[in-house]
Amino acid sequence: MSVDTARPDSDAAPPSDNDNKGSGGAATPADITAARELATRFRMPLVDLAVVGINPEATKEIPIKVLERVGAIPFAFEDDVLSIAITDPENVHSIDELRLATKYAVQFAIAPEEDVLLEIRRLSRASEAFSSVLDDDLVPVDDQADDLEAEDGITDGPMVRLVNSIIFQAAEEGASDVHFEPQEDAVVVRFRVDGVLRVAQRVPRKFLSGMVTRLKVLAKLDIAERRKPQDGRISLDAAAAGRLLDVRVATLPTVEGESVTMRLLDKSRTPPTLEELGLTEEMRGHFHGIVAKPTGALFVTGPTGSGKSTSLYAALAELNRPEINVITVEDPVEYRLAGIEQVQINPRAGLTFSTALRSILRSDPDVVMVGEIRDVETAKISIESALTGHFVLSTMHTNDAPGTITRLNEMGVEPFLTASAISAVLAQRLARKLCVTCTEEYQPGEADLRAARVPEHEFQEYLENATFRRAAGCPRCSNTGYRGRVGIFQLLQMNDDLESLVASGASRDVIEQMAYEAGMRPLWEDGLAKVREGVTSVEELARVLV
Repeated sequence: MSVDTARPDSDAAPPSDNDNKGSGGAATPADITAARELATRFRMPLVDLAVVGINPEATKEIPIKVLERVGAIPFAFEDDVLSIAITDPENVHSIDELRLATKYAVQFAIAPEEDVLLEIRRLSRASEAFSSVLDDDLVPVDDQADDLEAEDGITDGPMVRLVNSIIFQAAEEGASDVHFEPQEDAVVVRFRVDGVLRVAQRVPRKFLSGMVTRLKVLAKLDIAERRKPQDGRISLDAAAAGRLLDVRVATLPTVEGESVTMRLLDKSRTPPTLEELGLTEEMRGHFHGIVAKPTGALFVTGPTGSGKSTSLYAALAELNRPEINVITVEDPVEYRLAGIEQVQINPRAGLTFSTALRSILRSDPDVVMVGEIRDVETAKISIESALTGHFVLSTMHTNDAPGTITRLNEMGVEPFLTASAISAVLAQRLARKLCVTCTEEYQPGEADLRAARVPEHEFQEYLENATFRRAAGCPRCSNTGYRGRVGIFQLLQMNDDLESLVASGASRDVIEQMAYEAGMRPLWEDGLAKVREGVTSVEELARVLV
C-alpha cells in the first residue's frame, strides 16, 4: 500500500506561520516540507493524514496512552497490517513499544508532528467524551445536578465532558464563535472559522437543558432564568488545544428553547505586525508616518468581525516604547501587551468608556486607545484629547473611511474639531486566504474580469499577463478551499484640502472624491491586488465587499 500522499508545496507565496495554523494547529507547508525531508533521509513513506484520513478500526489496536506517550497514530488497517504514522524514526524505543503493543504486522510512515498530535488529541477527546455522553444509557437528566454544579470544568460528569469537548474542538479548529442552536429534533452546534459559520455537530435535543445549564454555571449566570437574555464571561485554559481563552457567553430565549452564543478570544496569541495584517508596502509607509505623530487621532472602521482591534494592536506594538506612556480602555482586553496599561470596562460598576477615558487623561498618557466609540460623550472626549497633546486610537462602525468623518459629525462632534483632530482613517475587511495546499491557478477571461470589476480599458493587460487563483478544497481546509484571513484596506489621510472640506461640513460624497484625488484607493482595488497576488479569490472578494 502506497501512503506517499502529501502534495508538493504550492508555488503560491505562503502566508506567515500564524496564518498557516488557520484551523486549529494542523501542519503548515513548512512542517510538511520538514517531514518530507525526514522521510527521504530514512527512506520511509510519507503520509498526509489530512488526505488519507484515520481508520477508526486502526486506532482501536493500540491503547491511547501508548500513542500519547510515543507520539504516533495508527491510520490504516488492511490485510492484518497496521499502518502507523510516526514523527521521529530515530526513536527506536518508541518504535519497539508500538510493535509490542499490537499482535499485527506493523508498517511505519512519516507524518508531520502537528498532524499526529492533532489526531491524538481528537482521539483522546472522542474516547473520553462522546463514547459516554451519547450513550442511550446516560444518567437521567434529573440525576445530573451534581455534575452541572461543578465549576472547575474538569469533572468526569458526562454532560461536563460533552460541553468541554465542544469547546476544546472549537479552540482546536481556531473558531472565533460557537453557536448552540436548538431546533425541533436536535441542537445544532456551529463554529465560525475564518469568518464563516459551519455545522460542527448535531447533538440530540434531550441534552439541550444540560448543556445550557452547564454553560450558565461556568459563566456565573442565573440557571433558573430562562425567559430573559443573559450574558457572562468564562476564562478557560484549553491546554489540550494550546489556547488560553476568554469566552463571552450570551443566552437568548427562542421558540425552540434557549440558544447560547460563545465568543472565543485567544489570550495566548501575540498581536500581528503591520506586515502580517496585509497592508501594502506603500500603505505601511504611510501608516508608520501616522503613528509617529505625537498628537492626532487614528480611527479604524469596518463592520463587526473585520479585525479593527487587531489593527489597533499592531499600531500599539509600533508605539510601545519605554519613553511613551500608553493606556488603553477596552471591552474586552483581547491581547495582553507588556509595557502598556490596559483597562477593562465594567458597566455594572460604572466604569464605561467615557468615565474611564476621563480618568485616563489625568494619568499623563502620551497615547490613548479607546476600544470603540459608542456614544457622543466618548466621541467628544476622544476628539478633544487628540487636540490637547495626545495621540488617540479608536474604532467605529462605518462602511468606509469617508463615512467615519460624517458619522462623527452626525454624533454631535463639531466639524471643525473633527477636521483638526483626525490624522487618518483606516477602513478594512477580512477576506479568507486561499489554502496553499489545494489552490488552483487559472487564466481569467472577460467574464472573470467583469466579475472582478476590472475597468474595461485594462482588460487587455489582464488577459495577457494576469493569473488568478481559485478555491479547490482539500481535507486540510475542511474542503472549503480557504485557510486563514488577510486584511483588505482603504487609508484616508488628512491634508489641508480635506481638512478645509471637513471643517466646512461637506457631504460624504464630496469628501470621498477629494480623498480619491489625494491618493486614497477603494477597498475593492486593494482586494483585487491581493487576488492578482494569489492570496485570495474573486469570489471571496465579492463575499466581503458590496
